[in-house]
Amino acid sequence: MAEATLARQAVTKPDAEEKIAVATQWQLMWWRFRKHRLAMIGAVVLIVFYFVVAAVDFLAYVDPNESEAQRSLVAPQPIHWFDEGQFAPYVYPLKGTRDPKTFKRVYVPDETTKVPIQFFTPGFEYKFLGIFKTNLHLIGVAGAKPEESLFLLGTDLQGRDLWSRLIYGSQTSLTIGLVSVALSLLLGVMLGGISGYYGGILDTVVQRIIEILRSIPTIPLWMGLTAALPNDWSVTQVYFAITIIISLIGWTELARVVRGRFLSLRQEDFVMAAQLLGCSKARIIFRHMVPSFISHIIAATTLAIPAMIISETSLSFLGLGLRPPAISWGVLLQDAQNIQALAISPWLLIPSVPVIIAVLAFNFMGDGLRDAADPYG
Repeated sequence: MAEATLARQAVTKPDAEEKIAVATQWQLMWWRFRKHRLAMIGAVVLIVFYFVVAAVDFLAYVDPNESEAQRSLVAPQPIHWFDEGQFAPYVYPLKGTRDPKTFKRVYVPDETTKVPIQFFTPGFEYKFLGIFKTNLHLIGVAGAKPEESLFLLGTDLQGRDLWSRLIYGSQTSLTIGLVSVALSLLLGVMLGGISGYYGGILDTVVQRIIEILRSIPTIPLWMGLTAALPNDWSVTQVYFAITIIISLIGWTELARVVRGRFLSLRQEDFVMAAQLLGCSKARIIFRHMVPSFISHIIAATTLAIPAMIISETSLSFLGLGLRPPAISWGVLLQDAQNIQALAISPWLLIPSVPVIIAVLAFNFMGDGLRDAADPYG
């Protein structure tokens, strides 16, 4: 038995070494990345988040902008999953009453009636992925309007459903991070590469710009830039303006990393060989030098995305970024700015939960990609 095990190991080891020897760079990266458990968990979480981004209309059961003063600050509604021993989710409808002590309107469940929750039910119309017109939603209620009887995460001060607004807010907050990082990556690699490869006066100018941008306090800079935005701009215009503002501030860190790597690589043999063969400077930079430290770029990019998400959330929370009727995690958190609101309706802090989860998932995945991008290390 022991001899058979040793024989199998003797055969398996050369096979594994041969497999690694002929593997591509991307195969080696994938094999190493999937061994990083936290990175894999983070990647799965982010896949779920971006599925939500793609299917916000399907997952939301109420129009996020529909308000009703009679449903102001309704607490999250518990779901009862079993009815008489069988899986049949339902909720109790809420009825508004007046508290005799505080004279405030409160909502209590009417336990004499059960409202069944159904899956794949019709609701408000929308275009799935902006193409197909449909009214199908993941969940709904039978025999009643969901905006009057279903409050998974409660409602805000204006009586708008917080679950639907949270789902729609994820689309804005998560996409603005990707777009901002894409612009920052372009600026960082281009300007950092020019600074490190050419040197001289170009290096001096780029580095002075970086130092000036990094020396300006962030909050006053945001306030000055956002104050310049016209008040009559549409939500889309403000969205792209905030994206550009965040990108113009966030490229400096990556540019310094790229510059440092270029300074150490421009005297390497493969760069000199490319120059002797007559390669253009653009080809040397983007075809030979940038791929050699792709691990640094991947790490910087994946760690920059959560920073961009936090920047947008912070700007909108302070009233400097996206403004209603735009919906983002930061806009939703504006309702939780004072202690009184939190004491009365703590569920208004729920939008902070996906912010924390998304930032942690990006950080874990970034650590795994940074290690996997250098499989020979």
